[in-house]
Amino acid sequence: MDPKGVTGEPPSPGVCYRFGGIVVDTAAHTLLRDGQPQAIEPKAFAVLLVLLQHADELVGRDQLLDTVWGHRHVTPGVLTRAIAQLRAALDDHPHEPRFIQTRHALGYRFIGELEGPAAETGPGDGLAPVVPEPPVVVPAALPPVAQPIATRPAENDDRRPAGRVRSRWRLGSPRTWFIATLALAVALLALAWVDRRAAPAGPAEASIAVLPFTSLSDNTDDRHFAEGLAVEMHDALAGIPGLQVASAGSRPTDGPPGSPDLKALGRKLGVATVLDASVRREGSRLRVNARLSDTATGFTLWSESYDREANDVFAVQREIASEVVHALPGVLPPTPGVLARLAPTRDLGAYEAYLKGQRQLRSPGEDGYLDKAIGFFGQALAADAGFARAQAGICRAEIIRFEGARDAPAFERAQDACRQAAGMDPHLREVSLALGEMHRARGEYAQANEQYTLALDDLGLRPSAYVGLARVQSEQGNNELALEYFDLARQLRPGDALVYRELGYHQYLNGSPADAIESFRTATSLQPDDPTLWSSLGGLYLVEGDNVRAADAFQRSLAIKPSYEALSNLGTLRYAQGAYADAAGLYRRAAALDPTDYRIWGNIGDALAADPATTVQAREPYARAAQMVRDYLAVKSEDAQAQALLGFYLANLGDAGGARERIARAEALATERGEVAFLAAQALALLGDKAGARQRLATARDEKVAAERIQTAPALRSLLDSPVGTQALGEAP
Repeated sequence: MDPKGVTGEPPSPGVCYRFGGIVVDTAAHTLLRDGQPQAIEPKAFAVLLVLLQHADELVGRDQLLDTVWGHRHVTPGVLTRAIAQLRAALDDHPHEPRFIQTRHALGYRFIGELEGPAAETGPGDGLAPVVPEPPVVVPAALPPVAQPIATRPAENDDRRPAGRVRSRWRLGSPRTWFIATLALAVALLALAWVDRRAAPAGPAEASIAVLPFTSLSDNTDDRHFAEGLAVEMHDALAGIPGLQVASAGSRPTDGPPGSPDLKALGRKLGVATVLDASVRREGSRLRVNARLSDTATGFTLWSESYDREANDVFAVQREIASEVVHALPGVLPPTPGVLARLAPTRDLGAYEAYLKGQRQLRSPGEDGYLDKAIGFFGQALAADAGFARAQAGICRAEIIRFEGARDAPAFERAQDACRQAAGMDPHLREVSLALGEMHRARGEYAQANEQYTLALDDLGLRPSAYVGLARVQSEQGNNELALEYFDLARQLRPGDALVYRELGYHQYLNGSPADAIESFRTATSLQPDDPTLWSSLGGLYLVEGDNVRAADAFQRSLAIKPSYEALSNLGTLRYAQGAYADAAGLYRRAAALDPTDYRIWGNIGDALAADPATTVQAREPYARAAQMVRDYLAVKSEDAQAQALLGFYLANLGDAGGARERIARAEALATERGEVAFLAAQALALLGDKAGARQRLATARDEKVAAERIQTAPALRSLLDSPVGTQALGEAP
């Protein structure tokens, strides 16, 4: 039914609502949950007030949009985002709502039980203020999470044991073929391809794309400096309320500023304006030519040349940001906090080193990119010992290493770096984001949620924080809520390959490989030069049994840059084809590039064990993998695939009791059920427990583990040769 009396009038001041441990004070504009203030945006707060005013009534989506936004220049996605934020603040869940009920395609209803009539409040009610920040589009650098690798199913892997257990996408091993990597690229056209419902009818007037700034010098350092300035400008503009910001990721042409087809670029990125600049450094002088162009007409809206001392780069950046905002309609002037993002340090040398470190984090295909990033951040700290953003960068880089390569010592280093960053500036939201990553990586989800929520205060970091919140929900098995957070991140950063990569990995883990493939295809279209994305896409094709496309994707990855992920994934393909010696060779090459990932050693053990000529050699890599995964699980015991992989390794080492214990732990976590069941089936088959193995095979099939993976697992051959085993695959006996 339609709501009654829903108007554009705000609720009367001085009203206080109480329900289920929640206190909503309209006068103070605050929301407390169990006595703790919750940070929500003003629009989300306004939506809640409308629902409370009409408790137990269905309030239509259009009515909410009209009441809160005036239905001007907004899409229904803004309401979805507001509802998701309210659920997070209220600790409400869409599948079991206590307060906000969704009526799909219709609207929302407040179903909580209000405690007595709404009470009037006064200034002495003592409620802490809520942090108000409207949303904005921003690609913020975020550590690459969930990277593919060659091991059985381990977080980022493809987890498809081609024999016993396969590696993730990251390494391309038999177990898991899933890879994740950080990338900044933007293209709303790709967004429309993946989710047409989110595509806007046309660009908002206050929307801008920031092209990578062009260096007029042949010096590589100068080129990276110019590119870094563009990223910093993008993040600063993204912190301005009401301004939609996109990053082009790479220049559309190799020509000078202004040479791209602005109209085509505007259509592709869904923006009304484009900011471009050239940078030249000569000795101690810096010259910057900047221009703002209209994508509808191609005309220049504003341009300026700056000829300053190089140390004045911070002032130049602030002036450009102010001029850009002044030239756009309906955008408030940048706040001191926004401008401060463009001057995170007063030392130019520290700033240059920091920009180089950030660039390395965005370049996961480069050799030793994490070591290089940490080195540059260290240089920045040597020049400015209080540079908290650089210290947070070290923390994020170590978390990437820990999650990508399952390198347990990296987590200890990340903890130390994050503690130091928090000591330098506990209120810096880049530090909050890094702390959120650290807690999530260890499975400390309540602390991770708290830090990610703090990071939402910074509009420039909001998309990355939403990705973090999505991953928290994903790792806890809350699929629907995770998808809502991913959608929020995608709305703010529709052309960022990172968002699609993380969304695709989530879809893969939740038994939707076809959707995951589409997400990774979008990611590769946005960042076509990222070898890890191609390796992950190949791993997904391998999961689906499409070996031709898988091989093509792996070769494309290796053509861009040989990596241990792609070598491992290609090894997994060879393993699935029965070429065990070739697979072992590829896995060893992968291990030579990065020996810190336990999954690659498990993959080597798989390939050696599957070949009768080398079976006796498998014990050493299995033992090494088992010890490494124990170290990893000491940090993150909630990783169900890692627990199951350890059970598989122990089964190969003849430790039946240890194998069964780890399988029980993995199954008790009740996440990644398909991969856990597949690994458990192989381990139990090795232990001679055919009944238990068949039971897990049936579960794996129900969870949509591909039949091709099951059929190519050597440990399962004796089962599959029987009519009962054939039935487990859903085939006629």
